[in-house]
Amino acid sequence: MRGAARAITCIENDYPERNQILKELFPHTGRARLIGITGSPGAGKSSLVDCLIGYLRSLEMKIGVVAVDPTSPFTGGALLGDRVRMQNHALDKGVFIRSMGTRGSLGGLSANTRDAVRVLDAYGCDVVLIETVGVGQSELDVMSIADTTAVVLNPGGGDSVQAFKAGIMEIADLFVINKADLPGTEKLQIEVEQMLDLAKHDAPWRPPIVKTVSTSGQGMADLWQQIDRHQQFLHESGEADARRSRHLQEEVLDIVRDRLFQRLQAGIQSGRHAEALERVASRAEDPYSAAERIILQWWGQKS
Repeated sequence: MRGAARAITCIENDYPERNQILKELFPHTGRARLIGITGSPGAGKSSLVDCLIGYLRSLEMKIGVVAVDPTSPFTGGALLGDRVRMQNHALDKGVFIRSMGTRGSLGGLSANTRDAVRVLDAYGCDVVLIETVGVGQSELDVMSIADTTAVVLNPGGGDSVQAFKAGIMEIADLFVINKADLPGTEKLQIEVEQMLDLAKHDAPWRPPIVKTVSTSGQGMADLWQQIDRHQQFLHESGEADARRSRHLQEEVLDIVRDRLFQRLQAGIQSGRHAEALERVASRAEDPYSAAERIILQWWGQKS
């Protein structure tokens, strides 16, 4: 997997050959199962992923892991501690673990996560596990990559209603109550069931609830069974192809937006639109009119 490691490094550091690598890899992708593991910080996501890797390796599957850690806004560095929790598999040639810093991205993933996942898919991984940085109420980018998204909760993690605000309920294909040996597990399960009764009562797929104890490996077989059941539902309903098509369309639009922004920013830095910015700074023109003028100028030049 040295080639995969070098390819991801090239992508992360935006080397000149980055785009060519991704273009050549694309025809060889689309085979791996992409599983998102998300949840609040401290829910035990990394330990859960570590246990799940062990279970899937017992089934002789080749596993890729992309684990995202927060990047310091002060130093720009990241601890990348997720890999520390997965040292049991460091020497396993059937497991590839890549830690990535968010580098300023606010969606729970790194800006290059999708491309790293694509590299591991092309290199023959049967399953790619995508562990997010730890969601609050807005870090939902994992749903635009993963086929199946597991939201990890744990007893005593706070008001469960808070966890279901602003999209968390909607992105979950299944819920994992980790640390299920702690008091409060049954109460949390009942609360989740009640939320599902309200939000998913007429949905074609009702997210199951799986209880696990990652420190002992308890519940891994059940977790994988429910993931597998969801994958079967996606294929039988036609949602698998529809979901991946949506993801690819969203990716195209993301790339277009990023490229346009980069070019526009380069124009601003070169002083091309200095006059418009100065007029706004002096309050001679409002920001909206200036923005429209810049867009028209840029578009006219490109057309």
